[in-house]
Amino acid sequence: MRIVLTSSEAVPFSKTGGLADVSSALPKALAALGHELWLITPYYPQQAELNGLAKQIQSTEQSITITIGHNDVTARILESRIPGTSVRVFLVDQPEYFDRPGLYGDAQGDYRDSCERFVFLSRAVLEICRKFDIRPDVIHANDWQTGLVPALLKIEGHSYGLERTASIYTIHNMAFQGQFWHWDMVLTGLDWKYFNWRQMEFHGQLNLLKTGITFADMLTTVSPTYAREIQTAEFGNGLNGVLTSRREDLVGILNGIDEEVWNPASDPYIAENYDHTTVSIGKPVCKVALQKAMGLPVHMNVPLFGMISRITSQKGLDLILGCSRDLADLNVQCVFLGTGDPVLEKGLMALAKEHPQKFAVKIGYDEALSHQIEAGSDIFLMPSQFEPCGLNQMYSLAYGTVPIVRAVGGLADSVIDVTEANLGKGTANGFSFYEYKSEVLFRQICRTLGYFLDKTTWLKLQKTGMTRDWSWKRSAQEYLNAYQQACLKRSHGH
Repeated sequence: MRIVLTSSEAVPFSKTGGLADVSSALPKALAALGHELWLITPYYPQQAELNGLAKQIQSTEQSITITIGHNDVTARILESRIPGTSVRVFLVDQPEYFDRPGLYGDAQGDYRDSCERFVFLSRAVLEICRKFDIRPDVIHANDWQTGLVPALLKIEGHSYGLERTASIYTIHNMAFQGQFWHWDMVLTGLDWKYFNWRQMEFHGQLNLLKTGITFADMLTTVSPTYAREIQTAEFGNGLNGVLTSRREDLVGILNGIDEEVWNPASDPYIAENYDHTTVSIGKPVCKVALQKAMGLPVHMNVPLFGMISRITSQKGLDLILGCSRDLADLNVQCVFLGTGDPVLEKGLMALAKEHPQKFAVKIGYDEALSHQIEAGSDIFLMPSQFEPCGLNQMYSLAYGTVPIVRAVGGLADSVIDVTEANLGKGTANGFSFYEYKSEVLFRQICRTLGYFLDKTTWLKLQKTGMTRDWSWKRSAQEYLNAYQQACLKRSHGH
């Protein structure tokens, strides 16, 4: 198939979160299966400089001009490749929109012209297809920033020679909707008749996430459970009705992990490499190295908990602080890495100060340390309030680190709870709970510690997690099925 993927961020060109990882890992996996891929994303000069990418980016000598509201805006088109692949990357170089310190905002908050910037990107996708004579079978848009693409394709696609191109739209997080005042509708260049409650309008405002949901031929989100959850009031952020009306076209596909980066057998950051056959030899070496690196006493038999996360209540940090006194009474050690809410950060720092033998905290992000925590911890904590997909639980499973998770979103799809039945079937690989309370999390921690002492069962849990296929190849195959369904719908005139 010929596939164009568009996203507001993509590794190694730009990144604020998991969307950037998916935006390069998925094309990479699809190209490896023999498909022809293009990625279209903004050129953020300040990010490119930070990542030392200048040598990898060339000019195409082409530019595009797009009418946005009452202004004609021109951008140069630059070109690169996703490293180690044949995937062509077109970077939209429009300095007024994209030459800024942050991708979406700065210390003062979101940029005020966010709608204009990403309407421009969405229109640029169709212009680039015309300019470079790309006739894709499918255009794959992601999150609110490219939510206008499916609408443009359906309404104006014929004038770009794209009347047969299907659209697929992936929701990575319902919490970010791209909602703007109604007069921004003018920027889209579309007729006001589309600004109605069935299509682009939401509570009197323009909503770009809703636009993508309404116009795309097929919808995906990043886990099967999250696909069901977002059709409910609790997780749907007001759009559950729209999603329910499109449930036949909505599919949940769990993200994969990049096994070239997250693989204990070849990880350059960890003290000892290991696989599922040598986990009981390699992992203890990594544990000692982590205890030393974090300034904790070296105790082989003390269970070591790890957590790598944005330090926010969405990630369940309030639950952990809520049971921290009980946790401090147990014979355990805990390591935290992350950054976020200053109040929660202070709570963790206070805990480490009060119990330096048991708790160690590093505020910030550290790529090497995140690998060392995955390899050196016995147990990984991820009690999220909501989690569309989540990657750290998959990294943990791949590294033989048994996770404790709240059974929501992608956590429910990847972590199979330890029950008699699941142990018997050989599918159990971690511990999960549902009720969002500190005491419920603490009970789960105590239950986990009981199994930690049973070395035979524990090793079985580790091996079950380590031998499951977490690769992008599996996910890419499911995306291909969704692309084919989108093409079928398109050809039948949906």
